[in-house]
Amino acid sequence: LQYMSGFGNEHVSEDPRCPGALPEGQNNPQVCPYGLYAEQLSGSAFTCPRPTNKRSWLYRILPSVCHKPFKPLEEGHLTHNWDEIEPDPNQLRWKPFEIPKTPQNKLDFVSGLHTLCGAGEPRGRNGIAVHIFICNTSMLDRCLYNSDGDFLIVPQQGKLLITTEFGKMLVEPNEICVIQQGMRFSVEVFGETRGYILEVYGAHFELPDLGPIGANGLANPRDFLVPVAWYEDRRVPGGYTVISKYQGKLFAAQQDFSPFNVVAWHGNYTPYKYHLEKFMVINAVAFDHADPSIFTVLTAKSTRPGVALADFVIFPPRWGVANNTFRPPYYHRNCMSEFMGLIKGHYEAKEEGFQPGGASLHSMMTPHGPDADCFEKASKAKLEPERVAEGTMAFMFESSLSLAVTKWGLQTSNRLDKNYYKCWEPLKSHFNPKCK
Repeated sequence: LQYMSGFGNEHVSEDPRCPGALPEGQNNPQVCPYGLYAEQLSGSAFTCPRPTNKRSWLYRILPSVCHKPFKPLEEGHLTHNWDEIEPDPNQLRWKPFEIPKTPQNKLDFVSGLHTLCGAGEPRGRNGIAVHIFICNTSMLDRCLYNSDGDFLIVPQQGKLLITTEFGKMLVEPNEICVIQQGMRFSVEVFGETRGYILEVYGAHFELPDLGPIGANGLANPRDFLVPVAWYEDRRVPGGYTVISKYQGKLFAAQQDFSPFNVVAWHGNYTPYKYHLEKFMVINAVAFDHADPSIFTVLTAKSTRPGVALADFVIFPPRWGVANNTFRPPYYHRNCMSEFMGLIKGHYEAKEEGFQPGGASLHSMMTPHGPDADCFEKASKAKLEPERVAEGTMAFMFESSLSLAVTKWGLQTSNRLDKNYYKCWEPLKSHFNPKCK
């Protein structure tokens, strides 16, 4: 597999089997090289300012319009109905989500999508959803595209070989990928596979502004990788299924050829992947904590300046050196919603209970922070330079929206840890009015 580097770049790619497949000097010639069809994929309104205008031109063997009518498809546990169950403001934690054994239940990426929480709705183009994917088989002669928004995919167990209209990407745990609105893709897996998805409606992910940090730091644009053109000219007499996620529902259409027939393409609207180990960590080197926004990899902005529809934040291995400082995350109540997942290792504030493949949700203004054991240890620890989160990768989907949890998340999954609140019960008062 080969990739091109750069976030949001104007990329140009053609399959080496067809040199010169890209038209010279124009996008839509009367006759394209090799008898291809020209098709534009727009990721923004035509009239967006140039810095936010997104589009790519695809040169394909047959245009994507060649399919039978879409018909409703059973969506299983995929939903955007946020009113199916009463709100729950409690601290919530889930045990690792179970992956069905293959003989018991075959699930591919689409049938294995389970919506955990979210807010807003796709028709109004404002909102997010958090999904868990659990699968044990590859997508065979079927692909998915999301008409509602972008998918940020975080594999936790098992690698994903993702074929897109732009080419192929291999995405392994500790990497992420983004499949933007409208892009067709199919997922091949190699055994029991699990991960997390952040879906955003109405905005695309971008790199956060660096401000006083300066020109370098956090996720560097050059470390984002885009696939190179690859095509298959394959007829599928038995029928190839194209699945559309549209207004929160699934629909399926049949065609007799592979949709991955793009011989060449150019543009700045592409799928991409990123390895989390490439993140350049910024941290406090004197005292106290910098805000966790310093760990933001990607952001999807809302219409309010400085307020994110959703941020993707990671907590990677780093050095802790702060003087006279309680070093784990502090106790906190937030006007944002915080969904956390764990890819590997043990999260520093809760070494027990919060496990890889599980999750937690701390809703707006719901207090949270280190468990009792963590507080006692950190309060008495010798303050010297130490490696924090070595061998660990935790992440957070943070949103300005108030997230509702689905019935699957609270009940059907049977993975909710009903004893989560007990991790704070041993906290005791150390107050002594005679001791300053």
